[in-house]
Amino acid sequence: MSSSEIKNFGILGYPVGHSLSPHMYMAAFKAAGFPNYNYTLLPMQTGKLYFAVEGIKNLDFRGVNVTIPHKTTIMQYLDAIDSDALVIGAVNTVVNDGGMLTGYNTDVAGFLSALAEANFLPEECHAVVLGAGGAARAILWGLCKKRAGYITIGARNPIKAQALANDFLNHGNVESFDWLSDEFKEAMQTADILINTTPLGMFPNVDDMPPVDLKLLPEGALVYDIVYNPAETKLLKTARELGYPTLNGVSMLLLQGKESYRLFLGETPDMKIMANTLNKILHGE
Repeated sequence: MSSSEIKNFGILGYPVGHSLSPHMYMAAFKAAGFPNYNYTLLPMQTGKLYFAVEGIKNLDFRGVNVTIPHKTTIMQYLDAIDSDALVIGAVNTVVNDGGMLTGYNTDVAGFLSALAEANFLPEECHAVVLGAGGAARAILWGLCKKRAGYITIGARNPIKAQALANDFLNHGNVESFDWLSDEFKEAMQTADILINTTPLGMFPNVDDMPPVDLKLLPEGALVYDIVYNPAETKLLKTARELGYPTLNGVSMLLLQGKESYRLFLGETPDMKIMANTLNKILHGE
């Protein structure tokens, strides 16, 4: 692609004002010699998603990232869907090839790469997953691909959690509970890793966290929050103060962004530039 060619990208969701993706991608575009590439916030409420998808085509966007609450609903408006995204049932990256929109899910690659960087091996582990939305689907598929021994879903809506568990029963040993139930509290006591996939604790609602008792976790269990803004959510702060190892969503954001960038442009971004950009923002520099 020519460095003088104008290309448009963005992040589609609602709300998206908290997203750091524009900073991350714009820094990577500049480092790669693409000063005319633009990455824009695309806030779109539920019910108007079709018009946003038509806009991506008509305004000649090369691609967009997709976040809450559109990861699942956008699939009906796409022309093709990657195999991982089909299994997950959620899309977080859309590539536009001359008006043909293809959906991908790079969350699973980002999630597994972040675990690898943290030296956590999902094989045969007992994973407890908080939440039953689009992000949870990617996490479940990643755990199933790596042959986790047992997966427990805990969510506010047990009907939604059970439907999610049912979708993955053919891929792994998955069960679900209301996260306030005694059964879920019992499951937490044998967890090797607790993963929050909900937006609870995300900026600006930084005082929120899932209503779970972290003291139930075994010693040494990893507490992983895929939220990245703030870098330390209330859940992670509580876990750290209790002595548990923690992992935030920054690595997953970076690594799924790396894969999305590759799908958009056919090349790998400067990961050091992307990481430095995110860290400066998250630490108020």
